[in-house]
Amino acid sequence: MLRACRGVHNLSAQATTAFEEAREKVARFINASSSREVVFTSGATEAINLVAFSWAMNNLQPGDEILVSVAEHHSNLEPWQRVAKAKGAVLRHVPLTKDTEEIDMQAYRQMLSPKTRLVALVHVSNMLGAILPVGDVVEEAHKVGAKVLFDCCQSVPHMPMDVQALGADWIVASAHKMCGPTGIGFLWGRYDLLDSMPPFMGGGEMIQDVFLDHSTYAPPPTRFEAGTPAIAQAVGFGAACDYLTGVGMDKIHQFEDELGGYLYDKLRAVNGVRIYGPPPSRGRAALCSFNVDGLHATDIATLLDQEGVAVRSGHHCTQPLHAYLGIPASARASAYLYNTPAEVDAFVDALKETVKFFADIN
Repeated sequence: MLRACRGVHNLSAQATTAFEEAREKVARFINASSSREVVFTSGATEAINLVAFSWAMNNLQPGDEILVSVAEHHSNLEPWQRVAKAKGAVLRHVPLTKDTEEIDMQAYRQMLSPKTRLVALVHVSNMLGAILPVGDVVEEAHKVGAKVLFDCCQSVPHMPMDVQALGADWIVASAHKMCGPTGIGFLWGRYDLLDSMPPFMGGGEMIQDVFLDHSTYAPPPTRFEAGTPAIAQAVGFGAACDYLTGVGMDKIHQFEDELGGYLYDKLRAVNGVRIYGPPPSRGRAALCSFNVDGLHATDIATLLDQEGVAVRSGHHCTQPLHAYLGIPASARASAYLYNTPAEVDAFVDALKETVKFFADIN
């Protein structure tokens, strides 16, 4: 494997060019003002940890508050638990609305205060499908001087993203959720903010000069990309951005909105099914987490698999959310640009057969 940013020979230069062109493609995909605002990471998990242990660890004081919600993926919860414990900060959890199971914006506004230093929320819930009103979140947070980070893993692949219009301080996402390779994602941040943050990891390439007793560091994004970069993954990520751009993010969003509504309506019509999250009229992603009365989610997923239907079962890395909802697990059916109404029909038919199978043996 050729190493980018290392050699002067032609092949190394080609690798460097391909790597940086991929960064440019990601920047254009999210309408960043500069590719210098895009840090390649191993995924959204590393990107969140980067902010947690570079910015938060160096800026939070005892008594400062971090706001997350009860609907966060573990990757946007556990790092802040550790930061809060280490810094003596307070981690607060925004609840859900009782009727539509969305992040409660009224409660969010009431929880904000001058003590709030960071708001870290999921843009689109990977379990509920609920879409956060991000503009309102940013506006209210910035009024009290808080920074805002959005977990955009379930939004960047499915709807147009314009970080300049969004107004957040950081967003994170992963390539494998947008037709790209595993093992790579990105942190986008405002350049002035990235430039104020110390390195997250030490090693090669992220330095400017190294002496026996100290080092100086490169500017962002290189400052945060220690070690040999994931060149092949980055190039693949860039290709995924090209592909989705070619299809058209507006078209993808419209298609998924219609298909997601069809999925919701067909699934809701199955006897005994309980779908979590808001109805399509409130706006939701093309996914449905659900349970069937009297059946365990894993049993449902196992029998559906035998019919050639792949759904996930478990807590979907949202264990606290499942506890909040009073359920041990759920099954989740998700759709993307390559799915069809006929496949939704096949899923629902297989689910009906699964329900009938368990009814017959009981």
